[in-house]
Amino acid sequence: MKKITLVIEKGSDEELWGRVDYDDNLITNNASTPDLLQKKIKDLLHKFHDLAPNQVEFDLVYDLTAVFSEKKYLNLSEVALKLGINRSLMAPYAAGKKFPSLQRAKEIEKAIHDLGRELLKVKIAVKGVRAKKND
Repeated sequence: MKKITLVIEKGSDEELWGRVDYDDNLITNNASTPDLLQKKIKDLLHKFHDLAPNQVEFDLVYDLTAVFSEKKYLNLSEVALKLGINRSLMAPYAAGKKFPSLQRAKEIEKAIHDLGRELLKVKIAVKGVRAKKND
């Protein structure tokens, strides 16, 4: 299995754009969903580099505009709060009007991961009884 980084960005046309750098070739395409984008890029890798689609696995890397566009449940205000900054400082990053420094991008990624870990700890009860995975 060949693992390749696929960078996903949000285009001004509301499409997602993806790019991979493989064997000194930049391969790009666009699609309406991440799954369709992956399929199209795999098809291009097959066409130009003879890589079978079932032998390619992508490491998905999102720019901030794509993250907040595709993961609509991710609350910009909560991420800013986790970072200890004002939402108005995060909004231009999410809109693609400004770009964070590498250090700030790492902090944003960590805040998002921290939120995910918090969600993994959530347990649900129905009528006072905990719902379990195998129930």
